[in-house]
Amino acid sequence: MMSFEHCVRCTLCVENCPVFKVNPAFPGPKQSGPDAQRFRLDGEKSVDEWVKLCCQCKRCEVACPYGVNVSEIILKAQVKYSSEHFSPFAAHLFANTHELGRLGSIAAPITNFLTSASFVQGTMRLLGLSTHLPMPEYRFLSLARGRRKKGRFKSPRKVVFFHGCYLNYNRPDIGRGIRDLLAYLGCRVAMPPQTCCGLPALGNGDIDMARRYAQKNAQRLVEYIDKGYSVLYACTSCGLTLVHDYPEVFEIPEGRKIAENTYNLHEFILEAIEDGSISMDFGEVNRRIAYHIPCHLRALGIGYPAARLFEKIPGLTFEILEDDCCGLAGSYGFKKKNQQTSVNLGVIAAAAITSLPVDAFASDCGACKMQLGHFTGLPAFDPSEIVIESLANRSKKKAVRKRRMP
Repeated sequence: MMSFEHCVRCTLCVENCPVFKVNPAFPGPKQSGPDAQRFRLDGEKSVDEWVKLCCQCKRCEVACPYGVNVSEIILKAQVKYSSEHFSPFAAHLFANTHELGRLGSIAAPITNFLTSASFVQGTMRLLGLSTHLPMPEYRFLSLARGRRKKGRFKSPRKVVFFHGCYLNYNRPDIGRGIRDLLAYLGCRVAMPPQTCCGLPALGNGDIDMARRYAQKNAQRLVEYIDKGYSVLYACTSCGLTLVHDYPEVFEIPEGRKIAENTYNLHEFILEAIEDGSISMDFGEVNRRIAYHIPCHLRALGIGYPAARLFEKIPGLTFEILEDDCCGLAGSYGFKKKNQQTSVNLGVIAAAAITSLPVDAFASDCGACKMQLGHFTGLPAFDPSEIVIESLANRSKKKAVRKRRMP
């Protein structure tokens, strides 16, 4: 990545910024990033509060033709501002997403009741939280409380599944489906104890907490990598944190090794199909879906591997939507100060989906699924669920044929 001095002020980053599109208070990535950086001096207290309006979607970085690390410049300015000024309750709360999820999961029925109660939501608004979107429900039987190893013990394909907080505490059913899918494909799957990837803490200005999370994960992941395991992720934000922030932002010693051995789930499956080590017999899935591309999947620069798997599924029709940010951006949209920005962007992205003749949509990002499921009213799927449905349909068809044989 190039430094701010290489910015030629072409404004492509501004044209691709979703927040600038709907919030006039945000001057855009060019001004809050490279332009402002020219005037930021060491030792001077940060005064540009508007830098906190950036949602860190990284569309500016993807759009920059000269490879300027625009979003990283803004991120460091955000962290500096947070360290020098009072951080609101919402920032402290969401920085501790892992602990919030752990406690919410332990008391799941009570947590889910309270967060949906009107009197509690009133208190949440007073504390600076947005209630435009229902808070995600927690599950007592988290992914981490289930089986942590599965598959053939001596399998040549060994993987560590880095599930992240959302699949662990909110949608462990999807996480178990992914674990079982990998085992079905002949992989030895391990899910060692892991903590938050660190992105929520980083996005809320607490880089020290984020680095502590990263160091804990790095120590455990490297142990497995040294034993021949590959690291897989399904959440694109977790994946981007592992392959980019661990070596570049946190600068932890193990970061480069982790980045070089970490893969997107569907990228891994595709490569295994192409090299002949995995054979997949896809069954028919009669669905018409919109595939909403998360911003952080675009930022990873690996293309859209789930879409390439969708192409192999008979009966499935889909259309890729990559132009819009969902607006939730993790904890960004759950803050009252960002509520209108989040809603405006969510409405735009949802309209793109509902304008199509589809009966559902899919996205790799949990936040995208929550936000767009709310605004479209359509069923929201993880891409892995579509793949699993296809394989299950094929197995059922084979079983029916076998029963009919004389």
